Amino acid sequence: MSAPLRPRPAAPHGPAVLGTPATSRLLTVGVVGAGRVGAVLGAALVAAGHRVVAVAGGSGASRARLALLLPEVPRRPVAAVAHAAADLLLIAVPDDALAGVVADLAAHGALRPGQVVAHTSGAHGLAVLAPAAEVGARPLALHPAMTFTGTPDDLARLAGISYGVTAPAELRPLAARLVADLGGVPEWVAESDRPLYHAALAHGANHLVTLVNEATDRLRDAGVARPEKVLAPLLRAALENALRLGDDALTGPVSRGDAGTVQRHLDRLAATAPESVPAYRALARRTADRAIAAGRLRPVDAQSLLGVLADSNREVAL
Repeated sequence: MSAPLRPRPAAPHGPAVLGTPATSRLLTVGVVGAGRVGAVLGAALVAAGHRVVAVAGGSGASRARLALLLPEVPRRPVAAVAHAAADLLLIAVPDDALAGVVADLAAHGALRPGQVVAHTSGAHGLAVLAPAAEVGARPLALHPAMTFTGTPDDLARLAGISYGVTAPAELRPLAARLVADLGGVPEWVAESDRPLYHAALAHGANHLVTLVNEATDRLRDAGVARPEKVLAPLLRAALENALRLGDDALTGPVSRGDAGTVQRHLDRLAATAPESVPAYRALARRTADRAIAAGRLRPVDAQSLLGVLADSNREVAL
């Protein structure tokens, strides 16, 4: 694992040189959006030796995060943050708000030629930054592949993570430098692949949270007082095995073609928590598909199972 982030000594003052090796002097940075990602990355840039000179974020939760993570950085309106960010403007706002923020900044003359305008959205690439590029700013998509709590604990989690980066060729050296300063590793993602990249991360991380909480709730329904104690070792082992072995990590009734067991699962779920049935059925069907494709479940042994998992809108086909 990479070493934790450590403050870098300040370099001599002088004009900033962007896109040069990490030995160049610190950058002057503004952060728009003091949510969980923006506040943490701002603090990580400070720890790396850069100067975060202003941040925008007015909600109560944002102010609390800034008090923890960037206590000495003044809060300013969005346009003022952009003006103050001589070298790098980091925009960390929700995906659906990003286009409007960029367009407003460009329309009101808050951006300048040569300034790097980076966003932290996994779903977007460079196209959303087109208004900034049109006024001469340099666009960069810089997405940390990590879940955030918005607390100082997140800083340690940044060590060694990947960043999904989309950048013009001339900006790649700076992007690589920033990722290295943050303690991470760049993963270069093509503009056209950003939606697929983000879908994969959301499917894996966000849906994992839902899946774990569903399992926790059903164990409580079964009378288990501390479901997290039961699940923790099982889920950790399953995750480690899946990352190491791929589909060879599959176990359980679906991978064995145990149609009767799966039918009993569905019957009890329908009686106890009917809202869980569609997700269970969909995931079990996808698990069966993967088990068959991996050669772990023979199609002839899967016939009864697929019949159990079929619904009225889907035919059973092998």
